[in-house]
Amino acid sequence: MLTREHRCGRSEEQEPEPGLSPKKAGIGRWLRNGCKWKMEEPEEPADGGQSLPPVYIYSPEYVSMCDSLAKVPKRASMVHSLIEAYALHKQMRIVKPKVASMEEMATFHTDAYLQHLQKVSQEGDDDHPDSIEYGLGYDCPATEGIFDYAAAVGGATITAAQCLIDGMCKIAINWSGGWHHAKKDEASGFCYLNDAVLGILRLRRKFDRILYVDLDLHHGDGVEDAFSFTSKVMTVSLHKFSPGFFPGTGDVSDVGLGKGRYYSVNVPIQDGIQDEKYYHICESVLKEVYIAFNPKAVVLQLGADTIAGDPMCSFNMTPVGIGKCLKYILQWQLATLILGGGGYNLANTARCWTYLTGVILGKTLSSEIPDHEMRYNMYLKKTTQCV
Repeated sequence: MLTREHRCGRSEEQEPEPGLSPKKAGIGRWLRNGCKWKMEEPEEPADGGQSLPPVYIYSPEYVSMCDSLAKVPKRASMVHSLIEAYALHKQMRIVKPKVASMEEMATFHTDAYLQHLQKVSQEGDDDHPDSIEYGLGYDCPATEGIFDYAAAVGGATITAAQCLIDGMCKIAINWSGGWHHAKKDEASGFCYLNDAVLGILRLRRKFDRILYVDLDLHHGDGVEDAFSFTSKVMTVSLHKFSPGFFPGTGDVSDVGLGKGRYYSVNVPIQDGIQDEKYYHICESVLKEVYIAFNPKAVVLQLGADTIAGDPMCSFNMTPVGIGKCLKYILQWQLATLILGGGGYNLANTARCWTYLTGVILGKTLSSEIPDHEMRYNMYLKKTTQCV
């Protein structure tokens, strides 16, 4: 569906030096020799429920709400429109999302933060003196209605998680979720609410061990921070890591704290990486993690800002490469919650997530985009080559 028309950054990468310390060791060798996890063989995957169609979180109201986010305007509509054009929605169970209650959001976020976000959202007050304390302003402006948007996204991911808990499906999709930077008392990186954390907390009601895999360009710092002290949630993040690049965290030496030590895995990647090498790294790390951690459910963040042509201009990935990583995870046949995330070339992001929806359904999609209402004014726009 998406040809590589744009090349960004360098393709060369430095290989890690041998050794056993997390700072210097290759991830695979470190996992085998340096970690303290209990090693046990994973259970044989069962087919139970695997034939059930995936749940697709959607409603016109939800898409309209997500379209209002200034950083990715109309992106949700573009994604759904393309999924609909390929008739993929007909092969999934469409579930209308609920809106998260204050109590549900407070399972992670502080009351003070939520109350402040609600207050400035009602007033459209982007200059409140307390907003800086809560990370509001600049990349997270306190625009009118932003609290309702956050509650909608959080509720959608909780709804998807509940569908997995109820056995309604084995795979649940919320492409408008995946906002992984928000902290318990602070907005960050376009993220006002950490729906990924809320989804994991909901899944923990049933599943003892949750694996969170983050394939966004940026380090999933908010999710890692939320679970850095627990051995019940393993976080794995593949991301760009370089001086001055947001959020500035996610070095290979960041492995968790206390009981959660060695339950955070960070894989820093340099600019220019392409599908084959990225998949090799991803598969190598996840193979070790799966054996060591034996997860019972997976939350997968698939930000599309890794795709060539994204304004971030860092990785040279295509949807095919991300799709291979997705296939690798799905072959575990675990309850899997799939979220979106970054992706600022809106047309490429729609193509990517539509392609990945096809991967989930086992469908090969034509590279010819079907006629639909957004085709001519959105998807066929040319993007600027990165230099």
